[in-house]
Amino acid sequence: MNTRWQLKYSRTLAVLFVAAGEAMAQETRPVARRIVVSIPDRKLALVEDGRAVKIYPVAVGAAATPSPAGSFTVIARVAHPTWYGPRKVVPPSKTNPLGPRWIGLSRKGYGIHGTSNPRSIGRPASHGCIRMHNSDVEELFGLVAVGDPVELYAERTAEVARIFGVPEAAVQVAANGRSASVGMSGGQ
Repeated sequence: MNTRWQLKYSRTLAVLFVAAGEAMAQETRPVARRIVVSIPDRKLALVEDGRAVKIYPVAVGAAATPSPAGSFTVIARVAHPTWYGPRKVVPPSKTNPLGPRWIGLSRKGYGIHGTSNPRSIGRPASHGCIRMHNSDVEELFGLVAVGDPVELYAERTAEVARIFGVPEAAVQVAANGRSASVGMSGGQ
């Protein structure tokens, strides 16, 4: 009787340890997180484990100062940044062109930030940076970390269409497998 109880107890403990180990492994698994920006759609998505969990409207670079396309990394997160202009320095305030948050990218001088001009959101209006509504950049700032990848797309690809829900007709896959935009205006 005593060995039967010990065997049952041992099996129960083994099952509990395996279940606890699996639960801990799931909790500590890092989330595959990245920021994806569609320059022509003027939208930014926070993507976690391949799924867009949040999409924000943004302003992108103007024709004379376009946003750079490519793969970058978040290298800095600054709350209440100071803006250093050509002949002017603007400390944190409502008139600061960077708004309340700066998410610096691995391309020098470029980042994702708020704005003192919310009417620019949805337009090609910046000097190349990605501008967001101040409340949106504050939310995003709390969700991203230094080291997170950032991808800026200058054209609609199949992946951009999937993430942002661009209608299938807006993306045409050419014979060589590259995507091209069709029937929609670009972001410049």
